[in-house]
Amino acid sequence: MVIKMVGIYLSGTGNTKHCIEKLVKILDNSAKTLPLESKNVVDEIRKNDIIIIGYPTQFSNAPYMVRDFIISHAEIWYGKKVLCVATMGAFSGDGAGCTARLLKKQGAVILGGLHIHMPDSVCDSKLLKKTVEENQKIIYEADKKIEKTAQDIQKGKYPQEGIGFLSHIIGLFGQRLWFYRKTSNYSDKLKISSKCVGCGLCSQICPMKNIEIKDNKAIAGNKCTMCYRCISKCPQRAITLVGDNVYVQYQFSETYHK
Repeated sequence: MVIKMVGIYLSGTGNTKHCIEKLVKILDNSAKTLPLESKNVVDEIRKNDIIIIGYPTQFSNAPYMVRDFIISHAEIWYGKKVLCVATMGAFSGDGAGCTARLLKKQGAVILGGLHIHMPDSVCDSKLLKKTVEENQKIIYEADKKIEKTAQDIQKGKYPQEGIGFLSHIIGLFGQRLWFYRKTSNYSDKLKISSKCVGCGLCSQICPMKNIEIKDNKAIAGNKCTMCYRCISKCPQRAITLVGDNVYVQYQFSETYHK
């Protein structure tokens, strides 16, 4: 019997995309990887036995887009074997466990969880700014961890990071309770300054279709999933969320799919 695998991800600055593509390619060079907003993602999950799902951790939780996707497509997860991969800038707690628990409620079989430290995607906070060399070192260490994890999986040993009860407690009390109100709904705090020239790039790449162009100006709605894609890609540095100025962080070359 041939076991089929697919990798799916939500990625803003390219961190999670890089990790999922690398892990899946090592495990099965013929397997597909695709973004969560792809039109084909539901069909691909239906067709495959093992799902590797990746996303950036936000205050020890998965982005709302990820959780809403799982809940709104509850029927596709039953019996699927899932590995949850959470990328993080500094702290993850039970970033993988949050999604794992939600998937179990839909009937999925959780193979494990993996936390990968990557360059911080929050690029409107000067405190989080790192040099190119520092970020390259982070990526180097992440790649080594992915390679080691793939070797273990090929031997039948899946990582269990963020899955257990202790991780749950650390994530809950370490961050989630403190920041719950700030992230209890899709953010409507996206700020677009007068620097905006209405080029439309943000509108094209937003996975939530949360930005539209009116009178040559980008206008944000109230369903931002806080992936930082538009903020990091805006050529005018006109968009912010947490802070008021953009400090360019490390970015992978990113391709977006409809």
